[in-house]
Formats: sequence, structure tokens, C-alpha cells
Amino acid sequence: MTSEDLSATELPASNSLANRYGGQKRGMARKTQRNIVIAALVLGIGFAAYVATGSAQAPVTFKDIGYSTIDGTQAEVDYQVTKYPGATAKCAVKAMDSKFAVVGWKVVEVGPNQPEENADGGRTTAQRTVLRTESPAVSGVVDSCWIVDSGK
Repeated sequence: MTSEDLSATELPASNSLANRYGGQKRGMARKTQRNIVIAALVLGIGFAAYVATGSAQAPVTFKDIGYSTIDGTQAEVDYQVTKYPGATAKCAVKAMDSKFAVVGWKVVEVGPNQPEENADGGRTTAQRTVLRTESPAVSGVVDSCWIVDSGK
């Protein structure tokens, strides 16, 4: 006896998938889509404002100019600091030995400038810092600079 092939009488594929996995999902409502777009725009504008105000604060920058060894216990570092003329900055200056170990370290305060002091309106200041070292140094650099909060 042969049995009849029941697979030929099954429902169409779309109906059998719907039975197995459930019906088609309903799309997002128009109001929900609009709210998502508005939220994305608000976040984008907020991020742009954050980036714009962060760069408007004019952070301090520095440039290493030169280095010299005075003797086995002192090193001299020349550098430029660029900042808003009325701001006060602090810079960490370090001297290193041949194995890049720090052998001298000093935090130097760079005070406000008069706008008429330099050609760039008093923004850039040349600095020379003498560091005491614990062993002979072979290089000297500015590690970092930051603006000192005027409220302190």
C-alpha cells in the first residue's frame, strides 16, 4: 500500500513560515519614526556644540626648541608656549638619560603676557628652564602643558 504524499497538499511557504515564526511584524508608526529622527538631530547638534565650545577655549600648546647640558647635574631646555595672552599655564619639563629614564623634572608656571609683547599678539612665549638632574642627561623636552584655573 502506498501512502499519499501529504507535502503536496501543505499550505504555501509564506503561510507555513507565518505559522512557524509568527506573522509579519508591523512597521514603526510614523510618529515613532519622527521622534527618533528628532532625537538624533538633537544629539547631533548637542555634540557639535560640545566640540565647538571645547576648541573655543584655546588650549595651550608647546614646541620644543632646544636642549643643552650645563654639567652632569644640570640641563637646560628651551621651548615655546602658545596660549591665550591673559591665561596662566603650567608646563612639566623633563630631562632624560640615554635609556630614556627621567633624570630631572620640573613644573614651570608661564604667566599672562601683554598683547603687545610679540608679533602674534602675546600668544607665544619663549621659555628656558634649568633642571637639576640626578645623572647626566642626553635630552630634555616638555612633557605637557595645561591652563591653570583662574578660580584657584
